Amino acid sequence: MTASNDPRNAQAPQPVRWLTFSDHDPDFLNLTYVYPVLSRRMQGISIGINLNTNNACNWACVYCQVPGLHRGDAPEVNLPLLEAELKGLLDNPALSPMIPPDTPAAMREIRDIAFSGNGEPTSSPQFLQAVDIAKRQRDAHGLKIPLVLITNGSLMLRPEVQEGIRALKEAGGVVWFKVDRLLPESMKQINGISYKPEQIQHRLDVACSLAPVWLQTCWVAWDGKAPGAEDEAAYLEFVARNAHQIQGVHLYGLARPSLQPEAPHLTALNAETMNAWAERIRATGVKVQISI
Repeated sequence: MTASNDPRNAQAPQPVRWLTFSDHDPDFLNLTYVYPVLSRRMQGISIGINLNTNNACNWACVYCQVPGLHRGDAPEVNLPLLEAELKGLLDNPALSPMIPPDTPAAMREIRDIAFSGNGEPTSSPQFLQAVDIAKRQRDAHGLKIPLVLITNGSLMLRPEVQEGIRALKEAGGVVWFKVDRLLPESMKQINGISYKPEQIQHRLDVACSLAPVWLQTCWVAWDGKAPGAEDEAAYLEFVARNAHQIQGVHLYGLARPSLQPEAPHLTALNAETMNAWAERIRATGVKVQISI
């Protein structure tokens, strides 16, 4: 018996790894830049583009699921590799075996291509070129889906970022602009950075002048307590003031464990609390999509 035929050398079969709401790992397919997720908010497959392969971000949100997160900008992107990976994934119908068999047919459809990943995507100096690649491959594959930029909005005043967002808009894209808290001390606690409300407003105004914008808001408890009355009032006032220029609010809770040092402080709010908060936001006159 040869060594290769020896049953003692046989490897155990690897367990099937499914796409799930709770697993948004950018290394899902062991690619460098491109990864699929099963998205609660999009109710289907989202193709993620991760430009921050060094796990660097200019913010430090306490609910972030990125391991080894640290401050910094995106590294140089290998644009030909990015395009090859995106083309390969869109060419390959093998996503279906990665989806649990009981997943409804509608949830198996590709819903968007999203710039997200392990940091702030607009920190990449090649953000514009990456948008062009995403548009080119989407159109080449005949997909009628939006491009989505998931951003903290902090770099919105940079001309090169604005150029990228104009290209995104021309490609039928949309911006998801993070606003978790408005009070500087609360923003410092949740996002690891402190802006004044007027600074957030200015960046949002610029974003809305460039493309359709949704606010995205993570609403979580800290040490078992939901955000307080002052945080609620500041947020509602901000949303009401911007109801004329935003598309709505993506409100979501804590669905996956944080990998940051502050994780022990965080707990998810229950569905009753989240739905009640969504109704209060809707009362300002904006559309709310909620993911619990």
